[in-house]
Amino acid sequence: MNRSIWAWVRLLGGVGILAVLLWRLGTGAFLDGLRVIDAGTLGTAFAIGVATTVLCAWRWCLVARGLGLRLSLRSAVADYYKALFINAALPGGVLGDVDRAVQHGREEGDVGRSVRAVVLERTAGQIVLLSVGTTVLLTVPSPVLTQLRAHGADVAAAAATLAVAAVVLVVAVGRLRSGASRWARAARTAVAEIRSGLLARRNWPGIVLASTAVLAGHLATFVVAARAAGSHASLLRLTPLMLLALLAMALPLNVGGWGPREGVTAWAFGAAGLSAAQGLTIAVVYGLFAFVAALPGLAVILTRAVARRRAKHAAQPQVTGTGRPATVVAEILPVRELVGSGA
Repeated sequence: MNRSIWAWVRLLGGVGILAVLLWRLGTGAFLDGLRVIDAGTLGTAFAIGVATTVLCAWRWCLVARGLGLRLSLRSAVADYYKALFINAALPGGVLGDVDRAVQHGREEGDVGRSVRAVVLERTAGQIVLLSVGTTVLLTVPSPVLTQLRAHGADVAAAAATLAVAAVVLVVAVGRLRSGASRWARAARTAVAEIRSGLLARRNWPGIVLASTAVLAGHLATFVVAARAAGSHASLLRLTPLMLLALLAMALPLNVGGWGPREGVTAWAFGAAGLSAAQGLTIAVVYGLFAFVAALPGLAVILTRAVARRRAKHAAQPQVTGTGRPATVVAEILPVRELVGSGA
């Protein structure tokens, strides 16, 4: 019941944000997002999407192998494309990741470990995004930096609270690991898998490299969307705004990725002295780019569905003219040949 309520909250939250944007800015910004796209920008965004998807799949391979799971890059790319399409087509934005985690876990015989591998893989990307985003937002002029300067005392208090909470959490986990309860075993497992999946010497350089390159690809896609929407602002001015939009995409209140991204981008562009309507158009174009970049996932779904149907059809016994299944006839014929030959 609680999961059902939370699912509705996430869905209604994303719909609510889009409804407010339509009410305040009208439909023009949304429609402009469809009009400004051409074959050139779409092709560029798709190519960037291919690169970022392969890098994400490689990151997943590194983490999964670090946890002792087998995962080839080819399978990881196909599963990642499938997950991206499901995330883009269905509310919530995480159902695709759940699907690839469970499917890979069933293949490997360890669903729990596979789920944790996907969680760690996604977490690695979010850590890099949060680190780069925080650094840029604290150093490059932006609406966020302006707000931070205007409310410095409140921000300092909030930062101190978060720091204390982080220390308390680390101490609590450290003490919990020494116990014998179920939570203690879970804490020990989590720490061990973080070390082997993310922090191992053979893994972390590739994970950091892949995550940084993926973030650069997302920013490049935003730049393509901004130029397509007619924005001529410099990259230095656009980067903090785009990072804000990417951080907003991590919020679970969305409809197939739509909602917080559009709301935050519209606010950020308006607060930066640019057009809020143009910011919304850029977010819409980015969303369309992301959806098109995920379309190979639909091909993966259809191809696998056809393959399963053919395998199921091939597994069914085919009746021959003798009234016996073909498999039975195939087994009888060699026996008759042996008898006829006198063997």
